[in-house]
Amino acid sequence: MNKLELMKTANEVRKGVIVGTYNAKSGHPGGSLSAADIYTYLFFEEMNVDPKNPDKADRDRFVLSKGHTAPGYYSTLANRGFFPVEDLATLRKVGSYLQGHPCMQHIPGVDMSSGSLGQGISAAVGMAISGKLSNDDYRVYTLLGDGEIQEGQVWEAAMLAGHRNLDNLVVIVDNNGLQIDGNIADVCSPYPIDKKFEAFNFHVINIDGHDFDQIAAAFKEARETKGQPTAIIAKTVKGKNVSFMENQASWHGVAPNAEQYAQAMQELEEVGEALCQM
Repeated sequence: MNKLELMKTANEVRKGVIVGTYNAKSGHPGGSLSAADIYTYLFFEEMNVDPKNPDKADRDRFVLSKGHTAPGYYSTLANRGFFPVEDLATLRKVGSYLQGHPCMQHIPGVDMSSGSLGQGISAAVGMAISGKLSNDDYRVYTLLGDGEIQEGQVWEAAMLAGHRNLDNLVVIVDNNGLQIDGNIADVCSPYPIDKKFEAFNFHVINIDGHDFDQIAAAFKEARETKGQPTAIIAKTVKGKNVSFMENQASWHGVAPNAEQYAQAMQELEEVGEALCQM
């Protein structure tokens, strides 16, 4: 995909987030929207995955450590062809396979059930170690929230990853600056995030998480880095591209009502139309 196609796809992913959370009357739109560009690049450009064969042995692995942003993950998988986009409207409904957190037993394309914050990165480190022990060439990617990295288990996992020189592991931190209780710097500051990962023997790259040129360059650099795991610290905007959600901690875990749904979808339609004019 070229940059414009990626931007259009990320916009469709964002629409799916709004559709899902509106129909569920619950969910987590803010962090799903901030991570939409990262999700898009991973599944449409970076990772070796096949929607027709989601369990193929040599696939790259992805673990959503901040599992509550499942609406963005599901929308990405659906737009990539793992399951019908129409199913996004069943988010969190009784009987739906698309529940509030990812479940590997029921959702094509999900490699790890997650949602208990701090634990996903540990699973990803285990997958990366397994790949090394088996001499497999798959890569492992995990997406963390910046509030999530206040959890101690994150740093235990990081210490092991650095110690084992897991250059098949990429940790992405969605640094949108906000968590459920407000600004991360006020709740329990994890800054400086980059220096912390460097202390655990990570190769660290700081990027604008909405700039596809920077995203592409970062993942290329990660592939070329040997002897160290990579941490990509992606500066993002919570609620990106929905005006009334942007940079508002209150949209961490609240669904839009009918009026808000209409406004959000209209704004995303306008983004899509502008992209079509480029």
